[in-house]
Amino acid sequence: MRLSDAAAPYERTEMSASAIPPGLTGPERDITCPACRQPCKYGPSNAARPFCSMRCRNGDFGAWATESYRVPAAADPGDDEDAEVG
Repeated sequence: MRLSDAAAPYERTEMSASAIPPGLTGPERDITCPACRQPCKYGPSNAARPFCSMRCRNGDFGAWATESYRVPAAADPGDDEDAEVG
């Protein structure tokens, strides 16, 4: 392949039908923003989906990045700090 045949890295290519996530192929839906609870559209016209804006999207990303959201883990049975060693 010649260099001139390759697409430039900044050129946008269309996604194939199999690469489009489910729910984005049909009409836009009215949903509630998970961050601020305001109504918004879920579809290709909303780049911040499922959020209403980039502000809400970035706020959620920041919460994950700072580990504000945590998934509870089961306690390890071999890690008993309260057990006395005799």
